[in-house]
Amino acid sequence: MSDIILETQDLTKHYGGVHALTGANFTLRAGEHVAIMGDNGAGKSTFVRQLTGVEVPTRGKLIFDGKERHFENPMDARDAGIETVFQTLALADDLNVPDNLFLGREIFKIRLGPFSILDYKAMREATIAGLEKTAVKIPNINNTIRNMSGGQRQCVAIARTATFHSKLTIMDEPTAALGVQETAQVENIIRTLKEAGEPLILISHNMRQVMDLCDRIVVFRRGRMVANLAKGDTDGQDVVAYITGAKTQPEYNFEVS
Repeated sequence: MSDIILETQDLTKHYGGVHALTGANFTLRAGEHVAIMGDNGAGKSTFVRQLTGVEVPTRGKLIFDGKERHFENPMDARDAGIETVFQTLALADDLNVPDNLFLGREIFKIRLGPFSILDYKAMREATIAGLEKTAVKIPNINNTIRNMSGGQRQCVAIARTATFHSKLTIMDEPTAALGVQETAQVENIIRTLKEAGEPLILISHNMRQVMDLCDRIVVFRRGRMVANLAKGDTDGQDVVAYITGAKTQPEYNFEVS
């Protein structure tokens, strides 16, 4: 049985005459943590939007968990087991932690349309289990998100992925707006996911973070994959050379118009 959890073949996205992503062939194995790097406009976000159902590819195949998938929206990807922590976090400021984790996925004691009754006890217990799984420490889960620090908010968004037993976690610049201590907390969560054998895709500009946390680095430039590097075979300067175009791996050599 293959240990490949995610594979894309010729994944491509065009917006009219703009080729935002062309021919992305990518694989992710069970338990592997892969970083995606590149300058702004390199195609990283476009690639992730195809994986998560935010956009539908122009062409290409997406194979996840052994099946070819055609995600029409983020709910399709989420139902398949892909949980994403976007930079915007997508949290409701006026709701507490359990309400945010179960927003759109509420557990009901009784489901009768407008007379439905939520099972707050079950949602609270599942929230605590999700926080424990990722070693996230939130002093009071009944606090609203509005009253939490940036680091706590980010941790809540990450804990949401663990609560629903995702098969793949994608994090888009999870520490970009955080301070040193909060960044360390998020990085510890990523290490916890690694220890649990859960695969992860990390989009980051932070070279130190990437080299510390990931097994492999995939570089995008001008809408194409230009490098696929094992961490042990590269260093920061080498990665930067691929990001800037000073180097290209032979198998990814192409003419950029």
